[in-house]
Amino acid sequence: MKFRTEIEIAPLPERIGYRHRLLAVGSCFAQHIAAKLADAKFPIETNPTGILFNPLSIVEALRSYEQCEPVCLEELHHDGEVWFHYDFHGSFSDADAQAAAARMTAGRAVGASQLRQADFVLLTFGTAWVYERAGRPVANCHRQPASEFVRRRLTVEEIVAACGEVFGGVLANKQIILTVSPVRHLGDGLAGNGLSKAILRTAAAELEERHANVHYFPAYEIVMDDLRDYRFYADDLVHPTPQAIEYVWEKFVGAALDDEAQRRLPEVEAIVAAARHVSRNPQGKAHADFCRRCLERIAALPDIRFDDEKRYFERYAGF
Repeated sequence: MKFRTEIEIAPLPERIGYRHRLLAVGSCFAQHIAAKLADAKFPIETNPTGILFNPLSIVEALRSYEQCEPVCLEELHHDGEVWFHYDFHGSFSDADAQAAAARMTAGRAVGASQLRQADFVLLTFGTAWVYERAGRPVANCHRQPASEFVRRRLTVEEIVAACGEVFGGVLANKQIILTVSPVRHLGDGLAGNGLSKAILRTAAAELEERHANVHYFPAYEIVMDDLRDYRFYADDLVHPTPQAIEYVWEKFVGAALDDEAQRRLPEVEAIVAAARHVSRNPQGKAHADFCRRCLERIAALPDIRFDDEKRYFERYAGF
């Protein structure tokens, strides 16, 4: 007897290996999968200027990385406490305008560097709703009055046109893995969320059909149709639980990582876990021997960077 329909995902036409560099841009769900890739020691940068939810803001961020212009003080706004920028997350804001601009410029430079080097770009659409100020989308409203913005729902055609420009431009020589976030945006109710996700999913299908370098990964379908149960959502009934994220990650590994990366992954994860292990006696001989064995395992994977783990093991191995 079968009680659920498990999704089967064919391997993507182009798959990620440890030789590749990656850039992830998009919603908070993009952060989760990117964090898994980072923990697995893939060279990845995630949302260098902050989390992004709508496709137009993702496109604007990619353009800003391509141009890589410094942030000018004239671009900043002050809310009485901090200086902020509508294209950046609030974590880049600061009470000092010069410090805020410098932090934002540095974030944009990180994005520019990784964009130039990236072999794969992971993009996650969160919502089809966009807030616009003075005719252009904002990445973050920074708690400013609603009267400052026009809120509207994007069309499939708008998303496809805007993304098509960067997919055929700065991303033309990159492999793009496109996903729709399973995080639910309930401000417009379930019907509104469903309509928003349907627009994003349709746009993703159009982009995949039009661009040979675009490959869709069904993160949304995995959570909504495969897991399909409230126990896989957090207490807010909006965000997937760690268990759900782990399940999506397992599916991602099987579909998006190449055979060699999948073969190496268990050893990489074991080394990372070993570095996080809390020893009963860090200064003892047993732990020193353990650290030396771990360093030997790292030496057997010379093309994978274990900078933090290596420093930890060397500290207690007596090197």
